Amino acid sequence: MKKMIIILLVLIALPLVAPAPGQAIPAFARKYGFNCMMCHTAYPKLNDWGQRYRDNGYQLPGQQGKEKTVFDSHTPIALRTATGFNGYTAKPNKDASSQTTGGFGLKGLDLLAAGVLHKNISVLLIYTPRIDEPFADYTGSSESQPGALESASIIFSNVIEDALNLRVGRFEPAYHLFSSKRSYYLVSPYDVYEYPALGGNYLFGDNQIGLEATGHFDMGFKYGAGVVNGTGAAPDNNKFKDVYLALSQTIGAGDGQSAGHRIGAFVYYGKQPMIAPIDTLGTMPPPVSPTGEYTGCDNKPSYRYGGAASLNWKTFNLAAMYMRGLDDKAFNIMDATKNYEYDGGFVELDYAGMFNNRFVASALYNWVAPPEYDDMSGKLSAYSALVRCYLGDWTAVNVALHGEYSYRKLELGETTMTENLYSMLVDFAF
Repeated sequence: MKKMIIILLVLIALPLVAPAPGQAIPAFARKYGFNCMMCHTAYPKLNDWGQRYRDNGYQLPGQQGKEKTVFDSHTPIALRTATGFNGYTAKPNKDASSQTTGGFGLKGLDLLAAGVLHKNISVLLIYTPRIDEPFADYTGSSESQPGALESASIIFSNVIEDALNLRVGRFEPAYHLFSSKRSYYLVSPYDVYEYPALGGNYLFGDNQIGLEATGHFDMGFKYGAGVVNGTGAAPDNNKFKDVYLALSQTIGAGDGQSAGHRIGAFVYYGKQPMIAPIDTLGTMPPPVSPTGEYTGCDNKPSYRYGGAASLNWKTFNLAAMYMRGLDDKAFNIMDATKNYEYDGGFVELDYAGMFNNRFVASALYNWVAPPEYDDMSGKLSAYSALVRCYLGDWTAVNVALHGEYSYRKLELGETTMTENLYSMLVDFAF
């Protein structure tokens, strides 16, 4: 513990003594000559202006049609990764001895390209390339990062000014009332986002493929509604599409990101097949669409619904989310007489300040509670904390020294497993 305290103090002190040379700045900031803090409280978390810029199809509000397109300037491309030391301690149950390991590692690589194609027409691409080395674990049996087209969408903004924008492709859906993609945390996820759905082959935190309509109004009201496959990045497997609706209201000046207060709610409804297609003659494989879909049948429903709040006071932000999930009893392998119901959520307190938000501190509590009869999943509670210290001059605050710690407890019947994870990383983008 004493060593950890010393390390954290060093992380805090470094920005005060380190030199600050000029550096290249990431995609959108390069385009406009802005400081990264124009759109971010501290990257990657958006502030109110950054959220409005995103909502406006990556165009400066009021400057539609005057923007340089990707044909008039360099294609805005950015890369992000993190490297450093990770430590891990696990205790399988209260009577077992602790097991500890640790080592230096990399946190993958994100490639982002985005920009304006034409007035009110924009594009966003995020690609995570497959990385075979370093390997995922000591077995060396799989890649450390699978290749994925995480986002690939085209945005038609201001179809009705502010009130209707359309996004088509793969994107982070509006029912993510808090973005897991723009969280300060590099190791600790929003666990309720990662809980597997029995009634579908996706995670709540997955980006989805489909069509989404969004809009915002002067009184602070926003909506998002979409039609998606409901299978993450996989091809769909039935004729039914999943639908969702998210609503939010901002109280006071701002957008609820770094000023004002925002409350919101969402509901998600989907269907997944219980039976794969069967060729009645038994002589041919079941029919599959040329684009990968098959004709699953005996479809059963799943629901997700919840609410969230984002409260701001000076440079503090308190975020809270609750979600409940329900999958039809047909999916419930533990008790086929009951619908599978679970709930979970998180509470996060962030602080940003000191010399243009160069210091960030955060505390996060996660929990997920499956039904009592589920003896396979277990009740999860997790406590996490981090500090981030940003380096660079006014034009390029794009390097962060990152210290993160998590304590996780999984209760599975009479067995309780505890884990301690800590990371000391350098997170950088350019």
